[in-house]
Amino acid sequence: MLTITPDTRFWVWLEATRPRTLPAAVSPVAVASALAWRDGGFCALAAILCLTFALLIQIGTNFANDYYDFIKGADTAARIGPRRAVAAGLIAPATMKRAMLGVFIAAFLTGLPLLAYGGWPLLVIGLASIACGYAYTGGPYPLGYNGLGDIFVFIFFGLVAVGATYFVQTEVITADVWLIGSGIGALAANILVVNNYRDAETDVSAGKRTLVVRFGRRFARAQFVAAHALGVAVIFAIGVDDWNPFVLACAVGICVAIGWRQSRRLARATTPAELIRLLGATGLYLAGYALIVSIGLIWG
Repeated sequence: MLTITPDTRFWVWLEATRPRTLPAAVSPVAVASALAWRDGGFCALAAILCLTFALLIQIGTNFANDYYDFIKGADTAARIGPRRAVAAGLIAPATMKRAMLGVFIAAFLTGLPLLAYGGWPLLVIGLASIACGYAYTGGPYPLGYNGLGDIFVFIFFGLVAVGATYFVQTEVITADVWLIGSGIGALAANILVVNNYRDAETDVSAGKRTLVVRFGRRFARAQFVAAHALGVAVIFAIGVDDWNPFVLACAVGICVAIGWRQSRRLARATTPAELIRLLGATGLYLAGYALIVSIGLIWG
C-alpha cells in the first residue's frame, strides 16, 4: 500500500491535474495572443489573466472528472489508463470535491479583472465556462456521459477561449479568430477522442455514452482525421495571403505529416498502452500546432 507523505502528495495532486490535457488550456490563449500581436493589440497582462483562467478551468474540470467518474462508477479497478486519484484511494472523494470547488472559485476570481478589458459579456462567458466544466461529468445531465463532451471542448477550448482572449486585447472579433478557434477546438477534442477510444468498454458498463460508445470506433477514427484536416485547412486559410510561401509550406507539411502519423497510430492501436502514449502525443501536437500557428502569425 502506498504511504502518502508530503512529497508524494504533491505528485499525486500534480498527476490529478492531468498534465497531458493542459495544452488544451494553453494553446488557445497562445494563438489568440499571437494574433492580437499581429493585429497590433497585444496586452501582456490580459493574456496572462486569460491563461491563468483557462488553466484553472481545465484543472477544475479534471478534478470534477476525477470525483464524479468515481462516484458514477466510470473509474473502477477494471479501467485501464492513467491512474485516477480518487479511484485509486490516494485522495478522499470529499477532499477532491473541495479542491474542485476551490479551483473553480479561484478561476472566477482570476477572471474578474478581465471585466475591465471586455465588460459584462466576459462575466457571462466565465460563468458559463465554470458551469460547463462542472457539468462535464457532474449535475443531472453530465455532458461527457451524453455524447456532448466533444462539443463542449470544441466550443470552450476553441471558439470561446480564442475569441475571448483576442477580444480582451483588441476589443473586436475577426474572421481569423473563428478560423483559428475552430482548428484549436477540433484538435483539443482529439485528446478526448483518444481518451474515450481507450475507455469505450468500461464507459459502456458505467452508462457513459460518449461519441465513441454511441457511434463506434470507426466514427471516432473519422472524427480524429477530420480534426487534423481542419487544422491544416485553417493554417492554409489564414496564411495563403499573408505568410511567406516557404513558411506556409513548412507549416502545412509538418501538420499533414504529424496528422497522418497520429491517425495511423489510432487506427492500428490494439492495446491501452499504445493509446495512452498517443494521448500524450495528441496533447503535445496541440501545443506544437499552436506554436506553429503563432510563429506564422508573428513572423510568417
